[in-house]
Amino acid sequence: MLEVSAQNFEDTLKSSKFVLVDFWAPWCGPCKNLAPLLEELESVYGDKVLFAKVDIDQNQEIAFKYKVFSIPNVCLFKDGELAANSVGFKPKKDLEKFLNKHLEK
Repeated sequence: MLEVSAQNFEDTLKSSKFVLVDFWAPWCGPCKNLAPLLEELESVYGDKVLFAKVDIDQNQEIAFKYKVFSIPNVCLFKDGELAANSVGFKPKKDLEKFLNKHLEK
């Protein structure tokens, strides 16, 4: 999973793939539980989706720009634009549904 900061966030969004960004923080318990699920999904969807993560404590300006006020917050971008987001911890099957719904469009 690519760690993204203010220096490379905009470049990351220029990917030809969908970009899934996990907004998280080291002190967030649900974020820690979500991370291994996203890594599993990356192994399945990695050919269609670029998986990235942003530490909101270190990159507050990105979190404010995309109105990330609760974490974990998974945002899905397409062509540099926010396509969808999912707030809070979700089981793997729900994350798969979230991805499949938007990848099919």
